[in-house]
Amino acid sequence: MRPRKTILLIGVLVIWVLMTYLAFMRSVRVTDGSRPRPAFPSKLMLEKVQHFEQNLKSFSENRQNLYRDIINILRREYKVPSVPAQVIPAIPSQESPGLANEEGETAKERSADIEDETKGVLGVPAPLAPIPEAEDGRPEVERILSKFQQRYLNNDPAFPVIPVVVFACNRISVNKCLDDLIRYRPSPDQFPIIVSQDCDDEATRNTILSYRDEVTLIQQPDQSDIPVPPKEKKYKGYYKIARHYGWALRAVFGQGFDSVILVEDDLSVAPDFYEYFLGTYPILKRDKSLWCVSAWNDNGKDGLIDSTAHDLLYRSDFFPGLGWMMTKDLWDELEPKWPKAFWDDWIRQPEQRKERACIRPELPRTRTFGKIGVSNGLFFDKHLKYIKLSEEFVSFTKNNLSYLVKPAYDDAFLKAVYQSTVVTLDELKRGMVMTREPIRITYHTKEQYKRATKNLGLMDDFKSGVPRTAYRGIVSFFYNGQRVYLAPSANWKGYDLTWS
Repeated sequence: MRPRKTILLIGVLVIWVLMTYLAFMRSVRVTDGSRPRPAFPSKLMLEKVQHFEQNLKSFSENRQNLYRDIINILRREYKVPSVPAQVIPAIPSQESPGLANEEGETAKERSADIEDETKGVLGVPAPLAPIPEAEDGRPEVERILSKFQQRYLNNDPAFPVIPVVVFACNRISVNKCLDDLIRYRPSPDQFPIIVSQDCDDEATRNTILSYRDEVTLIQQPDQSDIPVPPKEKKYKGYYKIARHYGWALRAVFGQGFDSVILVEDDLSVAPDFYEYFLGTYPILKRDKSLWCVSAWNDNGKDGLIDSTAHDLLYRSDFFPGLGWMMTKDLWDELEPKWPKAFWDDWIRQPEQRKERACIRPELPRTRTFGKIGVSNGLFFDKHLKYIKLSEEFVSFTKNNLSYLVKPAYDDAFLKAVYQSTVVTLDELKRGMVMTREPIRITYHTKEQYKRATKNLGLMDDFKSGVPRTAYRGIVSFFYNGQRVYLAPSANWKGYDLTWS
């Protein structure tokens, strides 16, 4: 391979020298073809100079075309994954309907049969892809990320550098996500945007590169096929997603960052997206009963939320994902047992959750626009497209969020729930509730819970026995402008895994 490449480059140099010589000789000949005379009239000299400039321009264009052809030949021969030095202009953000994204949606919503068919997969550690070395002996991704030297702005732990890791595959509409992240970013130094791309899709890569210094691109090197059990072939995309997440998290946390924000390539973000994570960061670090902060509300549809409560935050036993922050301590805990597939369902299992909670908002700070993906748009038309994105800016860093610390939160929240008036589902639906104060609907069985959620328009599924958005079994929502708690009895004993 190497001698062939050398001969090809020598050939290019010979052609270059020859073309330069011919261009020069053409430029110095007079009209009748004779050699130049000692002196030229001014007009003739000007014409010759212009003629030379045209020849030089033509030669330069031919040389550039020749370079591009040679680079393309070498790429095809060696399958080089690195990107060209020249940034290619952005491709219009028009996603092909026939493009089946193997990566975009991180298993947001899946049919219930997946859990039954993949019990043997969850919890099985996946070997993480090796990181190829650069020419200086360092891993390539380490060389790319080494430019981020600061861990705290001005060495002040009160101002941590929190990378935003965007997971991309083959959606050229990643530009919608990146536009939002860049538009609302208060500081490029504090929030570097790192796009981790799988799938090796050139159009998507060119779209990412069009942002130049605004973002940093790293590429998942392992594009090999993944062995999948015969019954799970239709879920191969979820295996690739888990492999990609494991590799990217290992690479970014390997640079010493204390925490990261994870975003999928099909998410829009709210104006106060960064402020939300900055405000909740100190509590996530201090309260060990928390393990993530999420910008998502699974029931965040218009009519199910208090659209005026922009600053209202909750604790939730359900891991929401879809724009969330995790710490290096959590990654150090999860990395050795990272699963082969369905990482988000795996992370919700009791063995990983360990009774820890996430912070989530009343009004979502992210919203998905990705209908096409590995989940084939499951629940998108029915639910996800109705999620309301907050449009107000809340100064969370100036608010007192100590009410979210577990002892204070449990005391206040449980008191508010179990001191509220109990009503039946039928009374609420028929408009027979006589108070505008918060009310409570009690459930004791899985069937009662599902009947209530389906009648009220809430998400009705469970993951490892935990209802979406629930805290201690309680789901808080709005209905006809009134706060409602769908809650188990006050002597609740914990989540039942058989409800999944």
